[in-house]
Parts: sequence; C-alpha cells; structure tokens
Amino acid sequence: MSEKEALLQKVKELKKDRNAIILAHNYQIDEVQDAADYIGDSFGLSRIAADTVADVIVFCGVHFMAEGAAILAPDKIVLLPEILAGCPMADMVTVEALREKKKRHPNATVVTYVNSSAAVKAESDICVTSSNAVNVVNSLDTEEVLFVPDMNLGDFVAARTDKRVILWDGYCRTHHRVNVADVASARKAHPDAVVVVHPECRPEVVKAADHAFSTGGILKFARETEYNKLIIGTEMGLIYRLRQENPGKEFYLLAQGLVCPNMKYTTLAKVVKALETLETRITVPASVSEPARRALELMLAVA
Repeated sequence: MSEKEALLQKVKELKKDRNAIILAHNYQIDEVQDAADYIGDSFGLSRIAADTVADVIVFCGVHFMAEGAAILAPDKIVLLPEILAGCPMADMVTVEALREKKKRHPNATVVTYVNSSAAVKAESDICVTSSNAVNVVNSLDTEEVLFVPDMNLGDFVAARTDKRVILWDGYCRTHHRVNVADVASARKAHPDAVVVVHPECRPEVVKAADHAFSTGGILKFARETEYNKLIIGTEMGLIYRLRQENPGKEFYLLAQGLVCPNMKYTTLAKVVKALETLETRITVPASVSEPARRALELMLAVA
C-alpha cells in the first residue's frame, strides 16, 4: 500500500469515528480532492455546510471558507487543516476601512464577496459568490451598490446591471496577474480551443476570453460544450477535476502563474492530523457571526 493509499484509508476510518465530512475547494491539490466527500466552489460548499448532519466539518480551503462554515453551522465542529491558509484578497479590506467607505456612500447597499473575513461580512448587507453575484445585485431594491473587495468581479457585475457599482480596490493576486498577452499566447498555442476564464480576472482578460464563469460554471460548461479543447483561466487545481469529469476532452491552463500558494498548503497528512486532534477549530464570536449569518443567508435565499 502506498503512502497516499494508507492516508486515504486513515481518513476514511477517522471520518467514520468522528461522524465527519470533508469539504474541498476546487483549487485544492489532487490528493486532497481525492479524500473529499464534496468538492466545489465556495457557494456550493457553503450550502453543504449549512445543511450537513455531520458533527465535524473539515474544510480544505482557506480561512474565510472555514469561517463561513462555522457561521452557517454553529453547532458543528469546523476544522481548518492548515491555519496558515489565508486569502490575500480578504486581507485587502478591514472593518475600519469599510465603515469609513460606508459613511461616504450612505445610500449604497454593501455587497460583499464571500472571499472576505467574517468581521467584514458582519458589516455587510448581503454576500455573493462569483456564481451568483450578478443575480444577487440585480435582485436588490437599491440603485447604488458598494462591492467589496474584488474590483474585477465587481466590474464584471457592473457590466451586467443597471445599478451604480462602487468598486473596492481589491483583487485576487492569482487571477489578477493574468494579462491579455497570456490569452493571445494560449490561443496561438491552441487555436482550436475555447477560452474560459474566471470573473476574478482583469476586465480586459474577461473581454478577450470567449466565456467567463465561476469554477462551478466552468465545470458545467466543460461538461456541456461541444468543444473538445478548452483553455482554462483559473487556479490550476480545477484542471484535475475537469480532466476527471471529462476524459475525452483536453484542458490547458491559460497561464503558468495561475497558482494560489494558500490553496496548496493543505495536504492529506494535515487532513488526517485535523481529524485525529480536532485542530485547528475555527469559531466566530456571536457578535460577529449573527450579522454575518444574515448576510450569508440572504445570499443563499437569492441563488
């Protein structure tokens, strides 16, 4: 038995002992995806966390995702296998800065991407994911929206709504580093492929692509499209799942820089340790979790 097989067997045994489920984001490394009960984007995993009957949730992702699970499932033990797995974009907005911005735009509805801290969510009116941001914003009975913290996703939404969208100066470092030249190079290398990118990419990259979807949307498009070759403009972890689900199709990463170091911190051995020790447990104080939960539940009600 290989080391990976032994660890997977250990995970299986510990899950049964702990009545646990493992949630893994699409950007996790291959072996962690193999161990997961559910793999998905932040929106899909949020729904599962809210509805699960398990006692323990092992969230293989980054800190804000585990916080979200702890908010939506306050009676569960929520574990983050690697406490250092953070999100640089989430760190680009603080509660203090958001409060100041709200003062300058008192009539704006605060729409916050789930890629944010629980404390920032608590200062928000409603949350969104990349898969439902346009629908959520268009559902609001307001003319002005303050979109936090991803300016690229905010720009994507602004182009698809009649509302005035005020953008925060934040971005995903991984998606933001991709440029139009990368798209041109990929098209040259694979002229018969369709280009599909994530809306966290720069606006000019989204415009240069053929389609822009959330990770869940990219997976759906890949399953349904007649194209057999696809250039994928999102974090490289999604390629593993795309190839598993579509063995007759070819997938190419748009640019080599599409790697999120934080998403790669979690390993199978760390998942085992989390189940053995029930560490690191993620909790959110009630003063933060209650208003944050309202913002998340309003999001879940729309999509």
